[in-house]
Amino acid sequence: MVNDGQNTSNSLNLEQIRNDIDSVDQQIQELLNRRASLAEAVAKAKFAAEENPLFYRPEREAQVLRKVMERNQGPLSDATMARLFREIMSACLALEAPQSIAFLGPEGTFTQSAVLKHFGQDAIVRPLPTIDEVFREVEAGSAHYGVVPVENSSEGIVNHTLDCFKASTLNVIGEVELRIHHQFLVSENTRKDSIKQIYAHQQTLAQCRKWLDAHYPSVERVALNSNAEAARRIRNEWHSAAIASDIAANMYNLEILHSNIEDNPENTTRFLVIGREKIPQSGNDKTSLLISAHDRAGALLEILAPFAKHQISLTSIETRPALPEKWAYVFFIDLEGHIDQANVAAALDEIRPMVKELRVLGSYPIAVL
Repeated sequence: MVNDGQNTSNSLNLEQIRNDIDSVDQQIQELLNRRASLAEAVAKAKFAAEENPLFYRPEREAQVLRKVMERNQGPLSDATMARLFREIMSACLALEAPQSIAFLGPEGTFTQSAVLKHFGQDAIVRPLPTIDEVFREVEAGSAHYGVVPVENSSEGIVNHTLDCFKASTLNVIGEVELRIHHQFLVSENTRKDSIKQIYAHQQTLAQCRKWLDAHYPSVERVALNSNAEAARRIRNEWHSAAIASDIAANMYNLEILHSNIEDNPENTTRFLVIGREKIPQSGNDKTSLLISAHDRAGALLEILAPFAKHQISLTSIETRPALPEKWAYVFFIDLEGHIDQANVAAALDEIRPMVKELRVLGSYPIAVL
């Protein structure tokens, strides 16, 4: 038999919880607007004190996000809480001075997802067709910052990005790590039992090779310039499918026929944020170097010895041809630490006399999210 008194009590409890939620929502809204007002005050103070003030401070944002995660006690996860604060900071930064971000396009690419993860939804995004153009836009001041892919955990380094640094004066000011999930997409016109072609970027096809071999072994795989282009193309075709991101699926109103088809579930791409300024220490930093060595036996071993001596951990070493020289090479090295740290500075001082060129591409916060 139903207990009417108990049901009434439960209804009252639920109503009280909802009232409490409304009260908390009001407090959150008031505090958000208070924070936004403080951001506007920061902008006024900067304009009054500086001729060309900087508004985006990667080291400051990294410190704030780390504190958010450190003091979080749930039930929301640390990462979820940090993402919420990222969007709050993005909205407040847009009030201070909207930031224009150039990235390797077109719209709907994973690079755009990396831009939104790092700068939030209030950033002004500018898709460009090549990595070279992203560098040029930032160098010219037409965009505040740029975001370019540099390496994938499955397919390795993006050589074009490294080559652009050889001729650029820009600095690395941040990094973004993005878990890459590939979606198998069809349009409303697609005859799902008659797929003859699958479009995707060449690297994406490689990252999904085993899944494609198992599920569509006889279907032609067509490499395009980007996954977003693949998604856009299938809208008007009945015999094709595409592999692209969730954001591309939403942008082009496509159906996700199969989810997360990448062969490696830990598949991750690292992106670099490029800008014109140098970044102070955040407390947990990484430094990227370009080193041109003399052509002699043991050159790389000599370069590496000071890092070991000063207890500096190297996270990456890549080699690229030093064009136009024949059989000459440059090394791209990532290390843990900031150029302003004593041990890092001491190691670089020891290396400089050994090499043709040592250029610090940037010291910047290690990715928080």
